[in-house]
Amino acid sequence: MKTETTPKMTVLHAPVGVRSIVSSLVAFFIVASSVTFLLDRGQEAQVQMAVEHGRQEMQVKLEAGLQEPAMRGTTDAGDAGEECNWSRGRWVYDNMSRPLYSGLKMRIFNGSLISFKALEYNATIDFYWSPLLVESNSDNPIIHRVEYRIIRADRIERHASVWRDADIIVFNSYLWWRKQKDDMRMKVMYGSFEDGDARLDEMEMIDGFEIALKKLTEWLGENIDKNKTRIFFAGSSPTHSWASNWGGEDSNKCLNETEPIYKIGYKAATTDYSLMAKAKSYFKTLEPKGMHVQILNITELSDYRKDGHPTVFRRQFVPLTKEQIANPASYADCTHWCLPGVPDVWNEFLYGYLMYK
Repeated sequence: MKTETTPKMTVLHAPVGVRSIVSSLVAFFIVASSVTFLLDRGQEAQVQMAVEHGRQEMQVKLEAGLQEPAMRGTTDAGDAGEECNWSRGRWVYDNMSRPLYSGLKMRIFNGSLISFKALEYNATIDFYWSPLLVESNSDNPIIHRVEYRIIRADRIERHASVWRDADIIVFNSYLWWRKQKDDMRMKVMYGSFEDGDARLDEMEMIDGFEIALKKLTEWLGENIDKNKTRIFFAGSSPTHSWASNWGGEDSNKCLNETEPIYKIGYKAATTDYSLMAKAKSYFKTLEPKGMHVQILNITELSDYRKDGHPTVFRRQFVPLTKEQIANPASYADCTHWCLPGVPDVWNEFLYGYLMYK
């Protein structure tokens, strides 16, 4: 972050709720979860630590000096010279050092932009609603519950003008490109109605994602100062709507789940890494210009946390009735995340990257 004036970080949102991600990003340098993610480390000295939870005991390998350096290494598995894969490890309970939230901030609302002032740290964190990256029919942060989606292939400046002077930009858009049903497609608009050359093409969601990535990559290459701004792209946030994936009843979704999934290497049938790979391929085109977009791979570690969602207890515009609460198959929210919880660890990863570089 720059130091001569108030630092600013822009966060572009899609998959998780406004309340959860904004609150956690204000304290992005703090893990405030009752569950800590222990990292798989390199070939350094290790000790055994037993972690008990209820009747289940896990043996977790923990580096002897784990708490000395906050974090270091890379998240991309297989990178040469890798010291630490932050995206892999095991969740264990930590009732000693968490939570660490404090209440030292103020909020400013301005349409799609919510600004948080962390007064103690002389920092500003902007949460900007732009779920499909380019202009779209989902740009209203309140009224966007539509099954069909339309993006404007060549229009990004209205959003991007807000990001231009940020010291750190974190993009987050995957969930909005997933199909909600098998036959779901989207429309891409070229030209404009004002100029009389508007054209709508219908296509698969992933093809629309590529169009948005292409426009975003072009804009970044032309407008971002590589010596000033650091850019991150957060990985896909998994959902836990199909309890049969971990041996539960689908009618319950993730309701009443109180523990993570302990099976190492677990991957839900609905977890898709193809969008992340697509984003990587586009961002690599910026590297000849000396610009690096870091992918924050939070997908695998979040896949374990079937217990981290608000289910029927999510705050609603209209409170759920008793009958709705008794019907988790329709009303349990297993997409968004609770706080303190999983997003706190995403922010720990982000802080590790900021300190490491």
